[in-house]
Amino acid sequence: MTIKDEILSIANQLANEGINPSVAKVKARLSESASLPTIINTLKSWQHQPENTEVKKPDTPIESEINVSELDVAITKALQPLKEEIAEIKQLLIAINEKLDC
Repeated sequence: MTIKDEILSIANQLANEGINPSVAKVKARLSESASLPTIINTLKSWQHQPENTEVKKPDTPIESEINVSELDVAITKALQPLKEEIAEIKQLLIAINEKLDC
């Protein structure tokens, strides 16, 4: 589903609820951000279709498709430099506290 399709579906949902679709109301319901000109231009061409209200969510991989062990390894590798930096900062803080206590 394209962003324009989602905008049209949301506009139809709002109209079915008795709410006049506006840029702000549509933008608030979007699953992903869209530029204001895209929303405005799509709403300008919108015509109420009461049955067209389904907003399809983007497909996300199911857990079985994600190799969890590879993900764990990648996260661990990404976090390692941060852990080392935190350890260095702790040592610096200890040294500063020792100098202040003298």
